[in-house]
Amino acid sequence: MKDLKFLKNIPEILKIAAINLVLLLVFIELGSLGWYYVKHKQIFYTRQKPQDNSALGINLEGVRLNQSIVERFHPYFGFIQKPSSDFRPGFKVNNYGFISPHDYPFKKTKPNQFIIGVFGGSVASGYAIFEVQNQVLAKYLKQLPGLQDKEFVILSFATGGYKQPQQLLILNYFLALGQEFDMVVNIDGFNEVALANLNNQNKIDLAMPSVQHILPLTNLANNSLSLQAMKTTIAIQENKAKINRGLEDLQNCKLAACNAVTSVYLQKLVNNYRKDVLWFEKERGKTTETDGGSAVFINTNPAVLKDDIAFDRMAWNWAKSSIFMNKVLSSSNVPYFHVIQPNQYYPTKRVFSEAEKKIAFNPETPYDKSVKLGYPALFEKLPNLKKNNVNVLNGVNIFDKTKDIVYVDSCCHYNKAGEAIFSDYIGQSILEKLRKESPKRKK
Repeated sequence: MKDLKFLKNIPEILKIAAINLVLLLVFIELGSLGWYYVKHKQIFYTRQKPQDNSALGINLEGVRLNQSIVERFHPYFGFIQKPSSDFRPGFKVNNYGFISPHDYPFKKTKPNQFIIGVFGGSVASGYAIFEVQNQVLAKYLKQLPGLQDKEFVILSFATGGYKQPQQLLILNYFLALGQEFDMVVNIDGFNEVALANLNNQNKIDLAMPSVQHILPLTNLANNSLSLQAMKTTIAIQENKAKINRGLEDLQNCKLAACNAVTSVYLQKLVNNYRKDVLWFEKERGKTTETDGGSAVFINTNPAVLKDDIAFDRMAWNWAKSSIFMNKVLSSSNVPYFHVIQPNQYYPTKRVFSEAEKKIAFNPETPYDKSVKLGYPALFEKLPNLKKNNVNVLNGVNIFDKTKDIVYVDSCCHYNKAGEAIFSDYIGQSILEKLRKESPKRKK
């Protein structure tokens, strides 16, 4: 009899379960709608359709969706990015491996064009992209007499991993090819100490290109990647394929709950990708016993230099390279500005929020010690730069007054809010220095 009563109640039980399931799904959807609004400041159902992956709300900084190894050996620059027309709307990796709308050397097509060359590493490359899109520096320079009607052309000669003397060598190379400049901005500091210190730890000459970039290419050329590095490469490729599929699914989500679940899943994939890349960086940088037979020659040191000696040499490499950049440009009356980039590992008065700490700091990073020891070593050389009339813009404190998140990773890179502050600082500082140097330009 009890079984019969239970059987009679099954429809009612199923009905209640169905109602509860519907209510659960409704609450999940409502919660996802609120989560989406907080994250994107718009309602999911009336949202603007994302034009590219950067608008999906997933932090893809450092994720190479198309290729795993984009660097190529270059006989003069050390390495470049593989030229490709498929980068992002309005940009390409040009004929010399730089992210730019133009191939090089760039020749003026109009008499009123004003060419600004940007040199440095990935932060400088990001700055150049932001400037092409937003023309912040141009807005400041147009306040000077004679520049109001100029068409400002930003040319990037910066690539992730570059450090002095690469900027100096690249500048001289393109000057030899006839590249014109009306102004040059060199943004550096971090790579010169962080990446040069990795060189030192691997007994590679400090002035050689970054061991993170050049040694993997050398190992690849010599077919000497470790088994663990190859396994990690496979894991990175598989994870990248999942990320690409997830991004496509995210683009096609019809419900806010789908967007929320897929976003969380995607961010986990991206985090796993970054962990694999960090592991790969450790593995691929290991030298092998067959290095003596390498087809690529790299200057080495017999032993790891002590910190005080190493960082002093790094600082001298950095200072002398900038001095020579200024000398060669000054001979043609081209203004040169040297910007020291801010970095989260150099302590200032800035107070980081808990949310930004999770993004900007990594307890396992090799950069913390390098920056804390290296930046003071750079600052000791500032009198030498000033003595040689180098216009130095020390930007290490520019984020101190903002409470917004400005970093996108635990290395050195900035989000749009950080790029805006950085570009505004450079533009305003250059304007002030040009006005001081040429009183006739004052209004």
